[in-house]
Amino acid sequence: MKRVLILGGTGDAAKLAARVATIPGIEAIASLAGRTRQPSVPAGNVRIGGFGGVAGLVSYLREMSIDFVIDATHPFASQISFNAAAATAEVAIPRLLFNRPAWEKVNGDRWIEVDDIAAAATALSNQAQRVFLTVGRQELSAFAELESIWFLMRVIDPPSPDTLIPQGLVLCDRGPFALDNEREILIQHKIDTIVSKNSGGDATYAKIIAARELGVKVVMVKRPPTPPGEQVSNIEDAIAWLQDNL
Repeated sequence: MKRVLILGGTGDAAKLAARVATIPGIEAIASLAGRTRQPSVPAGNVRIGGFGGVAGLVSYLREMSIDFVIDATHPFASQISFNAAAATAEVAIPRLLFNRPAWEKVNGDRWIEVDDIAAAATALSNQAQRVFLTVGRQELSAFAELESIWFLMRVIDPPSPDTLIPQGLVLCDRGPFALDNEREILIQHKIDTIVSKNSGGDATYAKIIAARELGVKVVMVKRPPTPPGEQVSNIEDAIAWLQDNL
């Protein structure tokens, strides 16, 4: 019996874990960071919580006799991806990065592409009045000083009471989101700008379509770099990689 650790937290990771669990001779363990209060837990063996950096992950891989690691974390969870690369190199086991395709700008999109969250906040200055902020609760404080802008902040869990957040309204909701829903939000709240990470995938793309339809600007945060190594962009290729390595 071979063991594969799937570093997850995304819908793709949950689907991948379900597929891997059906392969004879494979035991799949899905790991979630536990940053949301009620995470979407995939079927099968699940571990919730951090590892404690590279050293902690190395210890876990050895203790659990892990044979393969598939990193299917969020495209912006770069720290765990680099930790996984370092840890698997130290214990000398194969690692695969599942990196779903980024969204591409198409005709009609009004994107302002920026390198990081700080640059996104800068891009809003004197350019926006009512902003739909969809970058996660951990990034809200970066926009707190923009006092002339009203923000609709969509998050999975509410920010903690001691977190500095910008003025506006907090909306707690979890994707996937329908196009009609996103269009209604933009119209109802008179949104002129969306701030989004380029997460890729279908679950939150409807807001980009709605923005295109309504002529709403999008400040799009580019993805951080990924560690070197083998990458795939879909579940079928990830399954093929695993079977080739058995």
